[in-house]
Amino acid sequence: MTTYSSYWKQFKQKTSVFIKNSVQAPAKSKERRSTAALWVMVQKEIGDHIRSWRFGILIGIIVLACIGSIFSAVTAIRDGSLDDSTSGNSFLFLRMFTLTSSSLSVPSFATFLSWLGPLIGIALGFDAVNSERNKGTLGRLLSQPIYRDDFIIAKFVSALFLISVVVFSLGFLVMGLSLFTIGYPPTPEEFGRVVLFLIIAVVYIGFWLNLSILFSIRFRQAATSALSSIAVWLFFTIFYSMIIGLINSATAVSPQADPAAQLRQMNFILTLNRISPTELFSETITTMLSPGIRSLGPLTMDQLVGAISSPLSLGQSLILVWPQLTGLIAATMICFGLSYALFMRQEIRSRV
Repeated sequence: MTTYSSYWKQFKQKTSVFIKNSVQAPAKSKERRSTAALWVMVQKEIGDHIRSWRFGILIGIIVLACIGSIFSAVTAIRDGSLDDSTSGNSFLFLRMFTLTSSSLSVPSFATFLSWLGPLIGIALGFDAVNSERNKGTLGRLLSQPIYRDDFIIAKFVSALFLISVVVFSLGFLVMGLSLFTIGYPPTPEEFGRVVLFLIIAVVYIGFWLNLSILFSIRFRQAATSALSSIAVWLFFTIFYSMIIGLINSATAVSPQADPAAQLRQMNFILTLNRISPTELFSETITTMLSPGIRSLGPLTMDQLVGAISSPLSLGQSLILVWPQLTGLIAATMICFGLSYALFMRQEIRSRV
């Protein structure tokens, strides 16, 4: 009986070791193949975007807008339209991103980026999935030994990489032209603020990229997904502020009302405004590029007593906009999660 028990124990040990090795080895090899396939698809998508006409047209428009905003800022500096009481000449380098001339109807670079940035994300993602489905290449691609989620991840990573390259290239172009114009380099704090501004812009454009990819998965026609993405962008950019204005007029309190009631009304309207990703982005970049901004909401007299009238440091400005930045990141992740879940649940058939 003892001999049988020892043989049985050895058999169980060898069997467990064999099963463990046979399961772990294919898993590791599949993981390596999945990573390689993912980066191959990312490189392929990057090449397709760079060679497309729409990407070149968008880059040309944004570069022209960038040069126009720099010319407007230089014109404003020459006209002497700087307000030294708010920012001072010590942050003149940052004013090149936000300053605009009153004699020229050209917005600042930050305004251009908030307007044209979402168009880049929409242009790179509105036909990410439905075009592959309509051409019949999606079924043939997923019939290969690759994971299905690698496809949607590659679409997002490749487009986000191009967005990062474009945004940082334009930002450094503005910095170079500003250095050539005003004649002195930025301080380390100004450079850090500009870099954070560009990172926030990438996150903001990434939200619209994920939204357009979500519509590309949901709708089979590329025109429908593009129109849906543009409609959402126009709603939050133009019409949402009008709706908030109507709500403010309908729920306005009397000027003779209690200060607490007036403060609640202001906070209510401010909360409704911050539902819009455009408002979150506007508040974030305004604070990062304007160190003189000390609050993004209503202030009472008790809060103003003892306050020092001086610009905020980089860390303090980052703490001030941390809720807005967290909201942008959360909205981007929610859109990507919805796109991922919807794509993984869809049935994909090969076209004969």
